[in-house]
Amino acid sequence: MSAPAPTCPGRPARPSRTHRPRSRLRPVAAALVLALGALLGASGAHAQSLQELYEAARAFDATYLAAKAQAQSAEYRAAQADALSRPSLAATASATTANLNPPIGPSGDSNTLNASLQGRMPLINRANSASQAQAQRSLELSKAELEAAEQDLIVRVAAAYFDVLAAQDTLATTRASKAAITEQLASAKRNFEVGTATITDTREAQARFDLASAQEIAAENDLRAKRIALDQLVGRSGVTPRPLVVPVVLPALAPGDPEAWVGTADRQHPTIRRAQAGLEVATLEIERARAAESATLDAVASVGAAKYSGRYPSSLPGTPWRTASIGLQFNLPLYTGGATGNRIQETLSLEEKARQDLSAARRGVAQGTRVAFFGVQSGQARVAALEAAEASSKLALEATQLGYRVGVRVNLDVLNAQTQLYATQADLARARYDVLVGGLRLRQASGQLTPADIDSVNRLLAK
Repeated sequence: MSAPAPTCPGRPARPSRTHRPRSRLRPVAAALVLALGALLGASGAHAQSLQELYEAARAFDATYLAAKAQAQSAEYRAAQADALSRPSLAATASATTANLNPPIGPSGDSNTLNASLQGRMPLINRANSASQAQAQRSLELSKAELEAAEQDLIVRVAAAYFDVLAAQDTLATTRASKAAITEQLASAKRNFEVGTATITDTREAQARFDLASAQEIAAENDLRAKRIALDQLVGRSGVTPRPLVVPVVLPALAPGDPEAWVGTADRQHPTIRRAQAGLEVATLEIERARAAESATLDAVASVGAAKYSGRYPSSLPGTPWRTASIGLQFNLPLYTGGATGNRIQETLSLEEKARQDLSAARRGVAQGTRVAFFGVQSGQARVAALEAAEASSKLALEATQLGYRVGVRVNLDVLNAQTQLYATQADLARARYDVLVGGLRLRQASGQLTPADIDSVNRLLAK
């Protein structure tokens, strides 16, 4: 029996045809992918779409509901201002008793009953007119705030939704990588036992396996945290998002000019509209302050009755008295101690502040829109690069596995190729989700985001 051929320490000898290891990485990974697909398919009937979870969040999210209640209160506040130009009517009544000492007449006791209706109708009042106009601007401001809250809810739900999908993909690739490393570890051990590999291959594979185990634990915990966040946002438990349909086709970025997005944002972004309404409210506040120096004219009317009882002198009969009056009431402030003049100067300063706030809002929105645009553009380019990297990594892994089987590559080369492939796949999945969420953020930054945009993303999900 001939002795085995000598081997170089630290590098496996070229295995004989009889003991050449057969890598079962691809069958194991394929089985894992099939198992994951079966799991998703089994839960597909219970998976929720992005549209469904958004509707659930609208009925549960406290931040959105608070903004909605605030907008509803603005409607009632505007209705209160409308009442300033309408007539008012008040009823009053009183009952008194008196004892005179020394008495007038046989007795000093007397009782009085009074009742009246008093009406007032503003005819000229500049302050009331400014208050009504302010209430309408405040109503527009509240609507803009509600629209901003709704856009923020859309982005938060979409981000949480795709965070869960990204965590699922990370866990799946981590488990697939661990399965491949497990098979490579077993192959290294077999080769070492038959003398075709060194202990270095086994130790390298064992180190990668231990690292993959730690990464799997971290991925499981991250998925658990992302699920909790999504459940909390939509008010449900055990939410299962639907994955993207395969092959993934991301929507194109249109229009392709960032200035077109900026122009749209300047016209309709809720933040700009809110700042514009704030400037108009501040301008009307100046008019209100100046109206304090103006005259007011009201129409007034009253109807009343009084009845006296007790012992009266013969000149005061105990019969009811009735009164009625109608007229005009004029009021012109002459001196207010400087309060009105200082109030006008205060409102002028506040108007300047509101004007600067509007300028800052426009600049901030323009900057945010450009950043969001280039973020989506960069994300799409990154997705294309990662798709090419995924295809290259698959070919590199296959070539490395072949080289390992024929003895020109070592176990560490295979492990590195596997790690690169699975890391690329995880990064690609994350990049696709970032592009989708980034598209929603771009529409939010330009003030165009509406619930209808949820449906366009929803069509990219599996049924």
